[in-house]
Amino acid sequence: MKLTKKSHACVRLEKDGRTLVLDPGGFSEQDAAVGADAILVTHEHPDHFDEGRLRAALEADPAAEIWTLKSVAEQLTAAFPGRVHTVGHGDTFTAAGFDVQVHGELHAVIHPDIPRITNVGYLIDGGRVFHPGDALTVPDQPVETLMLPVMAPWNKIAEVIDYVREVKPQRAYDIHDALLNDLARPIYDRQIGALGGSEHLRLAPGDSADV
Repeated sequence: MKLTKKSHACVRLEKDGRTLVLDPGGFSEQDAAVGADAILVTHEHPDHFDEGRLRAALEADPAAEIWTLKSVAEQLTAAFPGRVHTVGHGDTFTAAGFDVQVHGELHAVIHPDIPRITNVGYLIDGGRVFHPGDALTVPDQPVETLMLPVMAPWNKIAEVIDYVREVKPQRAYDIHDALLNDLARPIYDRQIGALGGSEHLRLAPGDSADV
């Protein structure tokens, strides 16, 4: 499986000539979802869900489909009947040849005064890749490659480190990093790498790795 990091929380996975894209939001490239056979969206926040990017992908390929939670699906279903699928915690499905399990129900707490929205994570091909969206969800099975949200208004580095320790992946790649500047990156790399207990890796937008 080829993993390509796009900007912020967006990831492209390729296998057997097919492409699965996760969270092509407003901080990602304009064409982040174009060429995808299937798209997964974790929640409705604009850095993960951008309607324009999704519409561009679905209009470019009449066979492309989306799997997401209700709050996102209801914004797209009317325009693309039969191509937008609503999922929730515990669901399993196949998208573009990838086996997907849905884990998690709520976005991480930003502040107690801000109501929590729904957020789901996606476990791909039996644990080869896990993308948690904006939550520190721990799947109930081993994870080989964890897409690790390293910097957000809702987290701090101690929580990120403890999350890696709890999931115990073979490797963790940074996502949710668009707000992390070059001065801070070495600090995050050193601390997560030294304390997380798993191999900690980072890809620049557009770079790829085999997982």
